[in-house]
Amino acid sequence: MTEKSTRQVGNEGEEKACLWLKNKGYEIVARNWRVRRGEIDIIAEKENLLVFAEVKTLPSGDVETLSHELDERKQKRIVETAKLFLLNHRKYSNDIIRFDVLVVNMPGFDDVYHIEDAFSELV
Repeated sequence: MTEKSTRQVGNEGEEKACLWLKNKGYEIVARNWRVRRGEIDIIAEKENLLVFAEVKTLPSGDVETLSHELDERKQKRIVETAKLFLLNHRKYSNDIIRFDVLVVNMPGFDDVYHIEDAFSELV
């Protein structure tokens, strides 16, 4: 039996996170939206709230692993990528913007652990 690649584990985690968001009433606007400088795993909308979500699938991780995976540099890249998305999709200009993290399959947590407003633009 072969072990799953990191990409396969990540893709399965993103799929699980999308289903979880849909079940919570979010509409998935985009998945893996990318530009040269960055990528956003999931962009979802619910009642004039636009969520830029980073998905971390950590079947053998912990809170320290999550902190390392989502460091200040990564957060800044997500925020900058979100700004480019908003520049190209003006119909969301009146939405409230939030940056969330969905942690999938991390031991000791729910299958999908949703951290709302996990970070914001660093000043």
